[in-house]
Amino acid sequence: MQKVIRRTALARNQAQRKAVRATKAAQREELKDSLRQRFAYNRIELDNLRAERQRRREDWLRGPLAPQRDAGLEGRLFGALSPQALNPPPIPEHLRRKYINVAPGDRVCIMKGKDKGKINEVTRVDATTETVVVKDLNMVDVHFPDWLNEQYGNSSPFQSVSLPLSIDDVRLVVALDDPVTGATRDVLVEHVRGGEPFLEREYGTETPRHTRYIAGEDIEIPWPRSDPAALKDEAWDTLRMEVETPTWMPSLHYAPFPPSVLDELRNKFSKYRTRHDEEWVEARKMEDYRREYLQSRSLLTPRGEFLAMLQAKRQERQNARKDANGNYILDDKTVGFIENFMKERATKKA
Repeated sequence: MQKVIRRTALARNQAQRKAVRATKAAQREELKDSLRQRFAYNRIELDNLRAERQRRREDWLRGPLAPQRDAGLEGRLFGALSPQALNPPPIPEHLRRKYINVAPGDRVCIMKGKDKGKINEVTRVDATTETVVVKDLNMVDVHFPDWLNEQYGNSSPFQSVSLPLSIDDVRLVVALDDPVTGATRDVLVEHVRGGEPFLEREYGTETPRHTRYIAGEDIEIPWPRSDPAALKDEAWDTLRMEVETPTWMPSLHYAPFPPSVLDELRNKFSKYRTRHDEEWVEARKMEDYRREYLQSRSLLTPRGEFLAMLQAKRQERQNARKDANGNYILDDKTVGFIENFMKERATKKA
């Protein structure tokens, strides 16, 4: 027995180590893929900067003879970025932040780039890439394909949009009361931490469930108020009165749903299932033929006939205890006790 226990423990530990190695290998592959996407994304930005520097130097050297780059076939797209700039690569799941402490509606200050020091409202937060989009800031011209412009009815070949910014490149702006003067002023928060308590949110809101604080001060930062989803009643919606009205009482005489639903919930190879796949039906037929053949071979001996007679009597006694549907019959006393118990439970819950 000790050998069996030891072998079981060794097998379990080996399986755990194998699972850990497989998880680490998957994380490494995900990290490599993310780095490749990040390098390609950065390469597009570096190529644009290098090309612009070369064009600027060429314009300075040639002076009046510099080419007019905003003319010609490609002139309408001159100075516009590719749509790939709007899609930064995602961060591997095991390397993402535990808490995203920025939500749509927050006021933030940009710390890097051409709009450094400007404050505005966050319109979108992407947790997979850990980026935010700030309203009317970090604006660039992006050229879209012709078919996309035709679909949205845009006459211009490019559109001015806000590029996503990393969460590390923005800082929260919080309105706090000055303990000395009592006046309310905006404070730039350097570090924000998230933690308990975790609160339930309304359906459709993007407000995170955790609570955020100013690190080191433990001052709670309230989340921006989000408007509830504008739900409109339609003709096909179910009325609340119909949903809350109890129309079913639990009983043992019938199931709370049609038999076809019960077939879908059962195991694919359950013997109680009434609908099966054709392959399963053929396999069952072959098993029945084989069982009949073996049974006919066993009945050729007196012992086989005696065992078959005992089996038939046992099956007859079991069938006498079942109803027409093949279910075991309970006596009236047991059924009444169970129904009363279920009615009491349903009344207490209501």
